[in-house]
Amino acid sequence: MDPISVSTTVKLPREQVFEYLADMANHAEFTDHYLVDWRLTREDSYGAGAGARFRVKTPVNGRFAWADMTIAEMRPPFRIVERGRGGKFNRVKMLGTYELVEDQYDSQSCQVTYTYESDPQVPSDRLAEFFGGRSWTKRQAAKAMRRLRSILEDGTRRGVKPTVAGG
Repeated sequence: MDPISVSTTVKLPREQVFEYLADMANHAEFTDHYLVDWRLTREDSYGAGAGARFRVKTPVNGRFAWADMTIAEMRPPFRIVERGRGGKFNRVKMLGTYELVEDQYDSQSCQVTYTYESDPQVPSDRLAEFFGGRSWTKRQAAKAMRRLRSILEDGTRRGVKPTVAGG
């Protein structure tokens, strides 16, 4: 899938937003409308190597809805890169990037841009993404960015943080 990007402006310092996003356990709060049943892959949910496994709630929820993402790279307080896999036999590679840019006029605000791309390996996976997968994913990611802004600006937490798998 060609990359999709969505952004929002959060009225908090970039460092504070970065710290929230660097903790993988927090991602369940703002994505739980389409990513559910979160399980962390290790006890420490912060920083490079932290990851989670979750189920993608697609309109056509098939047998292969599970995916995982791991924080692969961090450049505080500018960028977080997540890599993962999903779909049948985990054959669809995924890449998610959060880029944080401080507002040039207000140091107490930052723009958060999330870019997602996937690399389907077989024609059936590419076909599924072509027929609705891309637009559905962009709508869900845009809603997640609105929810992220709401959570951070209001200071109210939503839902329960995920637990470690098998723990």
